[in-house]
Amino acid sequence: MTPFEAENEEHWLSVSDLMAGLMMVFLLVAVIFMVNAERERRTITDVALLYERLRLDLYQDLLTEFEADLPRWGAELDDDLTFRFTRNDLLFDRGDNAIQPQFAAILEDFFPRYVNIIYREKYRDDIREVRIEGHTDSTWGGLGADEAYIRNMELSQARTRTTAAYLLALPQLDGMKDWLKENLTANGLSSSKLILDPDGQEDEVRSRRVEFRVVTDADQRIEEILQRAR
Repeated sequence: MTPFEAENEEHWLSVSDLMAGLMMVFLLVAVIFMVNAERERRTITDVALLYERLRLDLYQDLLTEFEADLPRWGAELDDDLTFRFTRNDLLFDRGDNAIQPQFAAILEDFFPRYVNIIYREKYRDDIREVRIEGHTDSTWGGLGADEAYIRNMELSQARTRTTAAYLLALPQLDGMKDWLKENLTANGLSSSKLILDPDGQEDEVRSRRVEFRVVTDADQRIEEILQRAR
């Protein structure tokens, strides 16, 4: 072998060693990435399962407490933790935000019992928001769709504020009032979430309703996990 050939062979050996080293580095990085991705996936799955269990437990506790009351209140409890009041004749007069006496009596019975459940130690630290939502149908006299939406937005917001004020004044809630003021929100949604009949048409009567919803912080917890992983 000539000196030139020997030098050329050493050169290629060096390149081969370098490429092999780089391949090992890339392989190590890929393995670390896959391990971290799997750990992140498992953590997110664990959080999701935890909050699914919390949702199911809370739903069952609410159903056990209120199942007998739902028919006479004209109320429904969905498994997504939405508590819905749809008896228009009991809630508010058409176009008005003053709570009718019948609905005031229902709220006085319902809400302290409701809070006593969601304020339990196993739930309250995982609850991010207790939402009062006001909903309307899409009409307002002979007004056009846009103006009717704005008028209904004002009305639904006024109704939820009136409801929140009434609830916070209940003496049965004095021991939980600080927690409620941190977590209770009043949300007027106008006609943005209509209820449809089986034919896909707006059900005006059922669309006019008041809902109470519990929002957990599962999404926030998952986002925190992703931020740490990044």
